[in-house]
Amino acid sequence: MTPEYKDALQRLTERYIATHPRSMEAMNNASQWMPGGNTRTVLHYDPFPLVIREGKGSRVIDVDGLEYLDCVGEFSAGLYGHQQPAIHRAIELALKGGLTLGGPNTWEAELAELICKRFDSIDKVRFCNSGTEANLFALVTARAYTKRDYIVVFDGAYHGGVMTFAGGGSPMNVPFDYIVLPYNDPAAVRALFEKQGEQIAAVLVEPILGAGGNIPGTDEFLTVLREATSASKSLLIFDEVKTSRCSPQGVQGLVKLTPDLTTLGKYVGGGMPFGAFGGKQEIMERFDPRSTASLKHAGTFNNNVISMSAGLAGLTTVYTPERAQAFHELTEAFKQSLETQIAAAGLPVHLTGHGSMFSLHYGQDRPLRAADVTEKTIAFRRLLLLRCMEQGIRLAGRGDVYLSLAMTAADLDELSLKLLKAIKETIPEIA
Repeated sequence: MTPEYKDALQRLTERYIATHPRSMEAMNNASQWMPGGNTRTVLHYDPFPLVIREGKGSRVIDVDGLEYLDCVGEFSAGLYGHQQPAIHRAIELALKGGLTLGGPNTWEAELAELICKRFDSIDKVRFCNSGTEANLFALVTARAYTKRDYIVVFDGAYHGGVMTFAGGGSPMNVPFDYIVLPYNDPAAVRALFEKQGEQIAAVLVEPILGAGGNIPGTDEFLTVLREATSASKSLLIFDEVKTSRCSPQGVQGLVKLTPDLTTLGKYVGGGMPFGAFGGKQEIMERFDPRSTASLKHAGTFNNNVISMSAGLAGLTTVYTPERAQAFHELTEAFKQSLETQIAAAGLPVHLTGHGSMFSLHYGQDRPLRAADVTEKTIAFRRLLLLRCMEQGIRLAGRGDVYLSLAMTAADLDELSLKLLKAIKETIPEIA
């Protein structure tokens, strides 16, 4: 990195430490009981993360009393913003009936019907507690259904804390028989399936490579996945845990492709712990407990009343299909406008993603796969994070921006103005 970068990082870090003494103290205290004071790795960044006291609408307030426009958005779980009234009312109503009922409840059946009617790819659905669980259950379902072992995934993908493939894999991953391919490489997909197609149980793919930089799958790439899995009688699983927000039917609705299984999570639970996996009836019927040969699917809190009621309220009264479409059009226009301003200023920065979720990349070329995300992009994001927080804008540590339904036109104007200012100030320190 350049001397300018090192100097800027030191200055910004020193100012950050000076203006966040209570966050630093809180993290130091927490470190006595949790490694690094942290129980969710992605939330850490140097020198220490903000400790959040509360959220209101589109804003969060830290323990030092400083307010930020929240563009972390809980990595898509915070789509509704903070303290959404309809969701809070639904939670309060559910609480009056008791927390752990130990049996089927009315909330889950209503939410299941709503999801099945919303996503054409989902004939039947089952619930769990996180996107990680949803992807795990989808994979074991695919292996049981096809009686095959191999799972195709993509470099840079994140399918939960035990299925992450940055740099090809992680020692924390569950030990499935993975085949890791480069993202957006249809030729590699064709070659693999020509050689091993009959051994492959499933392809698990994010239609937008989230943790790898919010890189959209090309139409050709996703189409080849559908064709190859159909021809080999493998299952195509779309991980739409985050991307289902990108239209009324998620990215699969945008690209007009129907996977065999779809996984959901994040905002679909109204901000509560939530996961779901669903798909074709012939596959999902394997879970019917009335059959003596049924697959077993356990989970004490799969149908917990808080997540069920919050999710139902969110999808029926707030994020209706009409609102989802309007929100996607609004945020995609915002993203394109911001990118136009960046290009007009001659700044070597690209935005990748769709609508309300995107990432910033440094360089002249738009990335197509995780390997295209450069060290300079990572350094650029580190300075940008600190610089934006000085202006009251809170980004995700890895350079992601998530827009929420709580954001007003004034919020988006503020974000555009301040983000562009921060980019302009940062570029000379990176180049």
